[in-house]
Amino acid sequence: MLKIRKFSFILLICFASCTGSVQNEQEEAVSNDSNTPLHLLTPDYQVPYGIPEIEPIKEILDRMWSYLDEETPAVVIDRTTEDVITDFSNIDQNSRLKRGAFRLASYEWGVVYAGMTLAGDITGDRKFSDYTTLRLQFLSETAPYFKKLGEENNIQEPQLRQLISPHALDDAGSMCVAFIKASYQEGAPDYKAIIENYMDWIMNGEFRLADGTLARNRPLLNTLWLDDMFMSIPAIAWMGKYTGEVKYYDEAVKQIRQFAQRMFVPEKNLFMHGWVEAMSEHPTFFWGRANGWAIMTLVEVLEVLPESHPGYNYVMTLYRNHVKGLAALQSGEGLWHQLLDRNDSYLETSASAIFTYCIARGINRGWLNALTYGPCATLAWNAVSLQINEIGQVTGTCVGTGMAFDPAFYYYRPINVFAAHGYGPVLLAASEMIAMLNSAFPKMNDSAVQFYPERIDTRRAIFSVGVGLWNVFED
Repeated sequence: MLKIRKFSFILLICFASCTGSVQNEQEEAVSNDSNTPLHLLTPDYQVPYGIPEIEPIKEILDRMWSYLDEETPAVVIDRTTEDVITDFSNIDQNSRLKRGAFRLASYEWGVVYAGMTLAGDITGDRKFSDYTTLRLQFLSETAPYFKKLGEENNIQEPQLRQLISPHALDDAGSMCVAFIKASYQEGAPDYKAIIENYMDWIMNGEFRLADGTLARNRPLLNTLWLDDMFMSIPAIAWMGKYTGEVKYYDEAVKQIRQFAQRMFVPEKNLFMHGWVEAMSEHPTFFWGRANGWAIMTLVEVLEVLPESHPGYNYVMTLYRNHVKGLAALQSGEGLWHQLLDRNDSYLETSASAIFTYCIARGINRGWLNALTYGPCATLAWNAVSLQINEIGQVTGTCVGTGMAFDPAFYYYRPINVFAAHGYGPVLLAASEMIAMLNSAFPKMNDSAVQFYPERIDTRRAIFSVGVGLWNVFED
């Protein structure tokens, strides 16, 4: 009789675990440790907890594509009549690019082009990769006509200024990578002139410190911006792949080392946002999105840097240490804070999406252990997914941000759905999460998200929990 009762109890526990049933309020009122497996009570999560499904992620991608396709027209119009100009040889002083909510050529949109291309690769839906192909071809085809217009009539098209005449790393790096990646697409135009124009600015136009580190003279002389790792180094590394010249790989690793020597804080495994040569002590503000640009830099470099390169292990170690530091500061809601180590600063979307992408990418590439970091990426995506509204806008993104040396500056930066920084990272994160869910082995076990090295049946584990509980109650 005891064996029958014992088996019945175990079945009851397993049934409760598999169905996720919850006691009603009256039952909860009388539940106690003696009569109820309290660990099965439903937590009051603020964001969905569990393993996301692929179809809802694809739906988010579709929603974002529809919104961005509408808001980034690749069209030349007459500024007085607003008639569409299809023959670009007719571009004159009355011509301009049609305006949408976002610019077609900016460092933020370089990330969007990368995100759209990745979404196309992962989902097999060509509309995403076609988004990038159409716009980059449009930019390359119209730029010569607007360049000539500027030379002859001193008239500039604002959206093409940075492509024609870059004068900052923000202008050059991200878009350069977008064009290099696009050049590998079947049937792609020859983007060589555009790529070389961007790269010439990065290598020869930007200000540098005495040791060659890429720098700025604002807000103070001889200042390093962590953001500039992303605005330059990935393009340099991808130029190594594009040309086959090792000097670009060497330069990329050199820049990473020199940025990290000044700005990476080993005690936290995080990067400070700014470094100024004249300072003997540096305020360490760990701004979220700047750390996002830094870790995305490491991911982009690892993507193309040959494993035989003498700097490969250094970059990989730095990437893993940075992931460790970021994972330790993830909030219980899944997002990261504007200032990563200050929990009273607001939760911010763009940085959180970048971290989601970079961690999931590391898992998919075998750089990170899925058992360790899979739950972190999953929790992060569940939170990020709530930041895309019904029309495909990304909410909760900090606007463009300079550098400061006091906390209030970061705490009170506005957020805005038209802050372009959030869109590319969400596209990348969504795509990489689909890839991870297709190749990894996540399961719910004892109410928690767990990742496994192979497919397992967690019901066996739940049955074992039931046996253990009976033994506790029997004792």
